[in-house]
Amino acid sequence: MTRPVFSTRLAVACALLFATTGVLAQAPARRPLPPPVSTGDTARPMLPSQLADFGAYVDSARKTFDVPGIAVAIVKDGQVVMEQGFGLRELGKADKVDARTLFAIASNTKAFTAAALEQLAEQGKLNMDDRVVDHLPWFRMSDAYVTHEMRIRDLLAHRSGLSLGAGDLLYWPPTSYTTKEVVERLAKVPIKNGFRSGYAYDNILFAVATLVIEQASGQSYADYVREHIFKPVGMDESLIDKTYLKPGMDVATGHAKADFKDLKPVPPMAWLNDPGAGGIYSSVHDLAKWMNVQLAGGVLATAGGDGKPQRLFSEQSQHEMWSVLTPIKIGKPPIPELAPLTPQFSGYGESWFLSDYQGRKLVWHTGGWPGMVSRLTLVPQLKLGVVVLTNAESGAAFNAITYRVLDAYLNPDKQTDWVAVYDKAVKKAQAKADDSFAKHEAARARDSKPSLPLAGYVGTYRDPWYGDIAISQEGGKLRLRFSHTPQLVGTMSPWQHDSFTVRWDDRTLNADAFITFALDQDGHIREARMEPISPMTDFSFDFQDLRLAPVEKGARGSDD
Repeated sequence: MTRPVFSTRLAVACALLFATTGVLAQAPARRPLPPPVSTGDTARPMLPSQLADFGAYVDSARKTFDVPGIAVAIVKDGQVVMEQGFGLRELGKADKVDARTLFAIASNTKAFTAAALEQLAEQGKLNMDDRVVDHLPWFRMSDAYVTHEMRIRDLLAHRSGLSLGAGDLLYWPPTSYTTKEVVERLAKVPIKNGFRSGYAYDNILFAVATLVIEQASGQSYADYVREHIFKPVGMDESLIDKTYLKPGMDVATGHAKADFKDLKPVPPMAWLNDPGAGGIYSSVHDLAKWMNVQLAGGVLATAGGDGKPQRLFSEQSQHEMWSVLTPIKIGKPPIPELAPLTPQFSGYGESWFLSDYQGRKLVWHTGGWPGMVSRLTLVPQLKLGVVVLTNAESGAAFNAITYRVLDAYLNPDKQTDWVAVYDKAVKKAQAKADDSFAKHEAARARDSKPSLPLAGYVGTYRDPWYGDIAISQEGGKLRLRFSHTPQLVGTMSPWQHDSFTVRWDDRTLNADAFITFALDQDGHIREARMEPISPMTDFSFDFQDLRLAPVEKGARGSDD
């Protein structure tokens, strides 16, 4: 990833959808838990001796990075070595995380989207090198050449020319747009880089992939994934979208640090308009099955009626998903202690990151969601997989745990305290963020005043791809509202000259922003631009791409 190791939400996305079945609408009966770890009287392989203190190690990661609950599963050679929960589902409550606790897996959903497309290709319903417009004739990017040449495979590879997180404000935080409306607005999202010229993580093209799956299959994304992936793999606890969660379910609550300081529960999010990018809720119990199918080259655990192996997808399809499409530049580690993790190669395939560690190829992905982040990592040569789900926004926690497991199998002679290493990296990043704001403070002209009275900034402003934001004056203060995003409501305060800060009412967003107004020669507002204040704000708050122009009173709305 291009995000720092301390990043809160790493890659985002979400899920859908329509009417649930009666079975899904009810909280499932509590099932007996599997043995959490290997014991001498079970058929499971034993944990490596290097993981004898693994429980204590995970707890140290929870405490160091302030994570209430973590779940981990390890698979090896087709068997589950361990699946176990640690800590609490929600801060201040007694319910504990176990192997069947559901977490939002966010961008780890992307691999399911890639598998669905490859399945449809095997069925002859599409070709991965088809043009997107062959399936969605109305599809448009903001560049005619890119529109014409965009292939289905490109949707999964982060090489479109869009900038990092471009268009994410169309669905992050949740908006009232439909999936089709999101994709239609892609025609106005600026392309800032060359087509297929480099890597820049996006979520919006997975909304396009969602619609391609629906068009080719004749099913909703949710129904397709449930029927063609969850069911054959045996992932009978996994759900698509928080709207399927019901009272009594074993589900974790996400947590975020309000103002980057105080850990608080955050409400579950339903992302109804970009389902292919992420949003599946799953447990380590179910994801252990998913990892074993992946490591088996698509072969399912259950045989067919003729006794022959059944496949989720072909060996060739997996080869395509696990082949580098987009090289990723390898940067320098933020601290020397992270140097051993620097890969020899790095790239992105079809919804999978591809790199190496200790001479072995890694196939992996992360997921970021309000209050939850996760990582799933496969080592194909060793038939090894590890998944870490957390209910707080700490990439450092899942990385420290993942590499402890990988070391036990790949580097058993050396035991590194990755918790301590990542703790140092986090503290350095936080200090850098503090320094960034201090520089803003030092450059601030405190005696300056806005060019206009506060009422002069009141009005509706329109961006070509997002739509409208409204600024009103309430109780002597300016209030800013994003028209399609209920969570993006905040108070504007003068910063300097014609720049203001926007402090969002929801303090767990950690996305306060600057908004700066440009005036014409007659003192009228020509446009407004925004950007996040903190470098630690998640990239999905892509305020910097907005070009907000004042809307004349009586003008038609942005959706007209």
